[in-house]
Amino acid sequence: MTLVHSYLFLRRAVGLLGMALPVVLITGTLLAGGGLLNSISGYYYSDLRDVYVGTMCAIGVFLLSYRGYGRVDDVAGNVAAVAAVGAALFPTRPENPTQAEQVIGVLHIVFAAAFFLTLAYFCLVLFRKTDQEHPGPRKIQRNQVYLACGVIMLVCLALIAVLAWFFDAATRDLRPALWLETVAILAFGVAWLIKGETLLRDRSPARP
Repeated sequence: MTLVHSYLFLRRAVGLLGMALPVVLITGTLLAGGGLLNSISGYYYSDLRDVYVGTMCAIGVFLLSYRGYGRVDDVAGNVAAVAAVGAALFPTRPENPTQAEQVIGVLHIVFAAAFFLTLAYFCLVLFRKTDQEHPGPRKIQRNQVYLACGVIMLVCLALIAVLAWFFDAATRDLRPALWLETVAILAFGVAWLIKGETLLRDRSPARP
C-alpha cells in the first residue's frame, strides 16, 4: 500500500509541476514588469530562469523514479526524464546566437521534442492499458481523457513546427509557440493528475 501511495504521489507531482510551470512563468514575469516571451523555453533568459530549470529538473527526477506496470513504462519514464533535464540544461537559442549557442539550441529542440513525444506516448498507449476484459465506466472515461490529452499534445507540436517553418514572420508577434506549448503542458499535466487518482478516480476501492 505504501508503494502504491508513492507512485500516486509521483504521478500527481509530475502533473502539478507541469500545470504550474507555464502559469508561474507567464504570470510571474508579467507581475515583475516583463513581457511575454516567444516560448516557455525562452523564460530561461528571464528573471525566472531558476524556476524554469528547477521545475524541469524536478519533473525529470520524478519521472526517473517512476515505475509503471512493465519494462516499457520504465524505459519511457527514463527517456522522458533525461529529455526533461536536457531541455532545461541545454537552453533554446537566444536572439543573435553564437555558433555554440546554435548547436545548444538544436540539442534543446531534440530534448524538448523527445520529452513531449514520450509524454504523448504515455497518454495514448501506456495510461490506457488495462488488465480487465471489461473495464469499468471510470476507466473508459479516463481513457477518453488520456486519448484527448495525447492528441492535443501531438497537434500542438505539429502546429509549432509548421508555424515556425512556414509562417514565422506572419505569426511571430502572436507568440504561437508560447501558447501551444502551454496547452500541451497543461494537457500532459491533466493526464498525470488523472493517473495519480486526483481526478476521475474509481468510486470503489478497486481501480483497473
